[in-house]
Amino acid sequence: MIPTTNSLDGKHVILMGGSAGIGLATAKAAAEKGAIITIVASNQHRIDSALAQLPENATGQSVDLSKEENIQNFFTNQTSFDHLVYTAGENLQLTNIEETSLSEAQKFFTIRYWGALAAVKYGSSKINAGGSIVLTSGIAGNRPGKGWGIAASITSAMEGFTRAMAVELAPIRVNVVSPGIVKTDLWGAIPKEAREEMYQQYADSLLVKKVAIPEDIALAYIYLMEQSFGTGNTIVADGGGVLV
Repeated sequence: MIPTTNSLDGKHVILMGGSAGIGLATAKAAAEKGAIITIVASNQHRIDSALAQLPENATGQSVDLSKEENIQNFFTNQTSFDHLVYTAGENLQLTNIEETSLSEAQKFFTIRYWGALAAVKYGSSKINAGGSIVLTSGIAGNRPGKGWGIAASITSAMEGFTRAMAVELAPIRVNVVSPGIVKTDLWGAIPKEAREEMYQQYADSLLVKKVAIPEDIALAYIYLMEQSFGTGNTIVADGGGVLV
C-alpha cells in the first residue's frame, strides 16, 4: 500500500515562535509523535520554560525575529531539517482606520509577515525531501470586525504568500493555518475579567460553543506536516467563526 502520511517520528521540526501559545502546543504535539524539536523565540526565559515541558533532546535558541540578519544567521548555522513551522507574533492593537498610526501599523508586519518571509527565504534550502513549511494567518481576513484592518491585511498577505511559495518552492509543501480566537497570551493586555467575558461572548456565538485552546489548533499544524499531498492550502480552525 502506498503511504499517504509522513510520520514525524525522528523528524527534525523547527518552530519559530515555539516558546508559548500555539507554537509550544505544536511543539509538544510533534514531540509526542517522536519528532526532534528546535524552538526559536526572542525571550530566553520563555524558551527555558518551554524546554522544561519538552523531551530532553529538544533544543532552543534565542533569535530576534524582527531582524532579517538574525534569521539568516540562525539558518546558516543549521544542518538540514524536515519541517519549518512559523507561529511568531506579538499583541495586535485593534484600532479604527481614522485612529491608526501608519508607522505603528507597519511594525505589526515586522514579525508576523516579514519574519515569516525571511524564515522561508533562508530556511527553505535546508528542508529535506518530503518536508514542509507551515505558516500562520487568521480568520480576520475572511471575517474582519471593526478595528481589524491591520490584522485582516496581515492574515490575507500571509495566505497569498503561502500560495506563491507553494508554487515557487515545489516540491516542498507550503501551507498555512488560519485560527479563529484562541486563549493565548496575545490577549494578555486585556484585564482578566474583561478577557473572560470576551471569551464567553465568542464561545456563545461560535458553532462549537467554545473558544479554542492552543492544543486544539496544534492539531492542524500536525496534520499539515504529516500529510503528503496538500500544498498551497489554508486550513481554517475557527469553531465555525467565519460562518456566524
